[in-house]
Amino acid sequence: LQYNRVWIPDNEEVWQSAEITKNYKAGDRFLLVQLEDGTELSYPVDPAALPPLRNPDILVGENDLTALSYLHEPAVLHN
Repeated sequence: LQYNRVWIPDNEEVWQSAEITKNYKAGDRFLLVQLEDGTELSYPVDPAALPPLRNPDILVGENDLTALSYLHEPAVLHN
């Protein structure tokens, strides 16, 4: 999962985009990510509920939501 981008829940912005900076292994309790503003953080995760993956930039602004690779709340809101 390293270098994949995910959506992290945020109290102010609802969702924040983040890039995974270290490979996630099953059983890890934290996901090491970097937010778009450069902030690095250890995001606590439940292995059964990892954060949703972000769609590639080429799909941003897609009129047909069924064309998105990942269809979930943050993807729809961002699009």
